[in-house]
Amino acid sequence: MSESRFSLDGRTAVVTGASSGLGARFAAVLAEAGADVVAAARRIDRLEELAAAHPAIHPFACDVTDDDGPERLVREALDRFGRVDVCVNNAGISSGGPERQATLDGFRSVLRVNLEALFAVSQAVAVPMREQRGGSVVNVSSMFGSVAAAPVPDAGYVASKSAVNGLTRELAAQWAPDGVRVNAIAPGWFPSEMTAELLADEKALRWFERQCPLGRPGRVDELDGALLFLASDASSYCTGQVLTVDGGWTIR
Repeated sequence: MSESRFSLDGRTAVVTGASSGLGARFAAVLAEAGADVVAAARRIDRLEELAAAHPAIHPFACDVTDDDGPERLVREALDRFGRVDVCVNNAGISSGGPERQATLDGFRSVLRVNLEALFAVSQAVAVPMREQRGGSVVNVSSMFGSVAAAPVPDAGYVASKSAVNGLTRELAAQWAPDGVRVNAIAPGWFPSEMTAELLADEKALRWFERQCPLGRPGRVDELDGALLFLASDASSYCTGQVLTVDGGWTIR
């Protein structure tokens, strides 16, 4: 396959939750593949640092849980670049500990970010994508959309990511006639603010290495290929799929 199939030259991408971790990496990878990228998050200072290193990245302060956040984000992309071709729904949170995950308030707060906001952003970007008869939505799910999070309990996170997988299939079916593809990446353990404490703990890391078939956490660059595949024409006949990148965790 020609490398040009993975090129994003002339395209515009939107990435939510882009101020750190995987989101910042996703924005950089899309920019390096040729896209103009609107990187969205609440922490504008982090976004500006990212944009300083990647001229094709445009920082935009936005809370996707605000009622007008998703529409403001899409309008920014359209006003600045005239189109939206790729959307990476990366914004997400965990419950914040075993006790909070067992509360209704904690459960709702996770679904608000991980599911409701993802749905709202997807609906907003679908409007121009369907009008232009093409586009790729890439939802960032998790391997915990397929298996329980044990031994670290997180009911809200597991429920939200399981729902993201189902929503990915449903929106893919709805929008396929208009040429809009919807897929998801389901990462395993990768370095991020959410996993920093676990991966920094030597005992926890040794336990993880015993449990994971490939024997280690993922490197951030090991999601680059999956992202570019789903965002680009390389996956032009792929929709409604969840691509799991977890070192074999879910095959145990």
